[in-house]
Amino acid sequence: MTEVVLTETFAAARARLAAALAAAGRDPQDAALLAVSKTKPALMIREAHGLGQRQFGENYLQEAIDKQAELADLDDIVWHFIGPLQSNKTRQVAEHFDWVHSVDREKIARRLAEQRPADRAPLNVCLQVNISDEASKAGVALADLDALAETVMSLPGLRLRGLMAIPAPSADPAEQRLPFKRLREALEALKARFPEAALDTLSMGMSDDLEAAIAEGATLVRIGTALFGARPRPTT
Repeated sequence: MTEVVLTETFAAARARLAAALAAAGRDPQDAALLAVSKTKPALMIREAHGLGQRQFGENYLQEAIDKQAELADLDDIVWHFIGPLQSNKTRQVAEHFDWVHSVDREKIARRLAEQRPADRAPLNVCLQVNISDEASKAGVALADLDALAETVMSLPGLRLRGLMAIPAPSADPAEQRLPFKRLREALEALKARFPEAALDTLSMGMSDDLEAAIAEGATLVRIGTALFGARPRPTT
């Protein structure tokens, strides 16, 4: 028995997303929930899959790979790696995931491209942008974004899809929208510079700022606790 009733939490999150899209004047299909399932057991992911959820985000590599093995019969799950990405993780991410949201430097991009298995579709990539210019946050600076995007687009085995950011937290909806607006404008500028690219993804917004993110064009919102309940502290 799970600690939350997923039928209720998923219905509530989907209703909230639909309301935010409607309030923003956007199509109901313009954005999707990315269910952040880190620290949650495979059983909960299986239950969420039964409720129609297909896209899941994981931060902890070995935990995610173990769950993928346990859920191998669910071959339509789309796995997103959304955690910090160091060089020693790139091979397993390249081999086991469909998306990676945290590419922020050329070295990581080149390793992912080299290590992506030839028999798999290109790895979908979002570039992580340090949109609030926080010294403690990972992410490419806006000034360096074009160069990194151009590199990623040149690499076989990768497909640049868009941008991701985790802005500094704010309780003010108007303040929440400002960094999301900057990220949207950065994606629009990339589209103008690289019209041949399939740049269609803004991975931004979580439980506390979903509405602000949707208002500024988010296409994937990363929701965890509101779906699966509070997370325990990781043991490793």
